[in-house]
Amino acid sequence: MSAAPVGVIYEAHAASLVPQRDARGHKGTFGRVSVVAGSLDYAGAALMSGAAALRAGAGLVTLFVPASVQPHILGRVPELITRGLPESGRGAVDAPAAAAMVVEHAAEALLVGPGLQPGRGTTRLLKGLLAAEGPSTIIDAGALDALSGIPGWSEWVVRRCVLTPHPGELRRLGRVAGSTDEERATAAVDAATAWGQVVVLKGAGSIVAHPDGRAVRAPFSVPALGSAGTGDVLAGIVAGLVGQGLTPFDAAVLGVYLHARAGEHVSDRLGDAGLMATDLLPEIPRVRRHLRDGAQGGRLGFETRSGDTR
Repeated sequence: MSAAPVGVIYEAHAASLVPQRDARGHKGTFGRVSVVAGSLDYAGAALMSGAAALRAGAGLVTLFVPASVQPHILGRVPELITRGLPESGRGAVDAPAAAAMVVEHAAEALLVGPGLQPGRGTTRLLKGLLAAEGPSTIIDAGALDALSGIPGWSEWVVRRCVLTPHPGELRRLGRVAGSTDEERATAAVDAATAWGQVVVLKGAGSIVAHPDGRAVRAPFSVPALGSAGTGDVLAGIVAGLVGQGLTPFDAAVLGVYLHARAGEHVSDRLGDAGLMATDLLPEIPRVRRHLRDGAQGGRLGFETRSGDTR
């Protein structure tokens, strides 16, 4: 592997990516996001990722969950629309019927994976979605595991995608990330170019890699983010930004920044432990507002932990 040149996501760069809001806009113009997620064991993952898409600015978010899961999440986040996916057995989706339901639903972005249980049904559902024309798709968690069991998947996927693996998931997909920033960046870029898709390699100093070889690193290390569900929130943020019209790469870059900065805000109050993923949700629009205000002529001035405000 050759070394990959890596930039840094500075605040001014993130601010330049914040989607503009039309004063005459409405929920239908601010992005419709579909989220295929959840299981009886991991219903919270669906709720957190859907709520994060809303907090990132999406106008409408629809959760597609197995029909047996739907009663357990109804009203938990009142702003989320829910649809029960057809099942062939309790908790096991009927893949062809479920894929057809999702594909037929109008959306500007699709997120697949948070809380999905591994198994043949999930793998067949993922194939049905990624082989069909549709909006840019974020592939996370259970969908990444399903993808790792499909040989040659990158050759037939017709959608533009963002893959969001942590190092273990990247390894299951056949790529090994080392321990240094340079090694991690190289692994992310090699994966992105080989697959022809945007890759977010999660962790301290997350790397966002483009298929053309570009890569940027988030200048954040937030130990408090090492808790269950924070990855589901990141995936939802990226999906919400894609739904608002950002390219997959720009949505991933801004999403990583919003997520890490929100984590810093919570960590400043609580310390380096005890953060729960849902603590991030109200911080997301606050960070976005600061970036927007700065881009419109205000003063950009959040400091990273390194003290760099560029």
